[in-house]
Amino acid sequence: MRAKSSAISSMTIAVGSPSTPSGPSSSPDSPGSRHTAPGPRSFGTLQAALGVVAFSLTFPATAWGLEGFGPWSLIAVRSILAAVIAGVCLLALRVSLPERRHWFGLAVVGGGVVLGFPLLTTLALQTSTTAHAAVVVGLLPLTTALLSALRLGTRPSRTFWFAALAGAAAVLAFTVQQSGGALTTADALLFGALLVCAAGYTEGGRLARVMPGWQVIGWALVLCLPLTVPMTAVALSFEPVRLTAHSVTGLLWVAVGSQFLGLVVWYRGMAAIGVPKASQLQLAQPLLTLVWSVLLLGEHLTVAAPLTAAAVLVCIAVTQRARG
Repeated sequence: MRAKSSAISSMTIAVGSPSTPSGPSSSPDSPGSRHTAPGPRSFGTLQAALGVVAFSLTFPATAWGLEGFGPWSLIAVRSILAAVIAGVCLLALRVSLPERRHWFGLAVVGGGVVLGFPLLTTLALQTSTTAHAAVVVGLLPLTTALLSALRLGTRPSRTFWFAALAGAAAVLAFTVQQSGGALTTADALLFGALLVCAAGYTEGGRLARVMPGWQVIGWALVLCLPLTVPMTAVALSFEPVRLTAHSVTGLLWVAVGSQFLGLVVWYRGMAAIGVPKASQLQLAQPLLTLVWSVLLLGEHLTVAAPLTAAAVLVCIAVTQRARG
């Protein structure tokens, strides 16, 4: 994304008002203070689905990035690049600083989706294939729905939970079978990434009710700069860098596509259709990741993939129709 005025104008139309609509006395959990996403709920579903597509490319892009960068360098540089893009947009649109009561939530978003999940999954991908790493994505929708119920007080129906558990079980069984079912250090890193990412998604979905989704991730990225700048300096001094077409492309995608643009549409989608239902769209993410792994990394799939895909699509349809 360029910082030219025409690009900023286009982005403003796509992601909403440049200022936070909540007033000083509003509460993020009160209906009168919620930021209303434009368009019907179907448009919110489309935005959340676009976020899932963007996220499905994260693991293959990370594998490409690791061909030329060390894990710590890749995480630090991707965060800084995304923060620069977000900072330019925030400055160009003259967005005021978030209210103090939102800082904790932004810190959770930053710790979960800006630093925690990228770092833990990148470390895991040093010894794990993308197919094996997809197990964390298979469990992420259910974990996000659980944390959402605890944090936001949502109460999805029994049908919703049955479909969610069935879809998560199908994805988990498929990805574990693909990887041989062995539990390793990489698995511990992936399960840790699962928890911090679900927390970041839940808090980001809450904040997206009172401010545009792009501002949620934008401020989270900027607030992480005091950590990512020195981290980059130290990492680059210890980890050699080898610039190749794959490594540069992978870095640019995880920085711009996964870390910023994907989260923009994802948080807007969650604000429109709710955190639990949006999270269930991610049941399709592991299968998309496996497709990209075949096309981009040359990994192999079994005949179980289309069967699992059909089961997941049925579960997604049920969760989207179930009443919360």
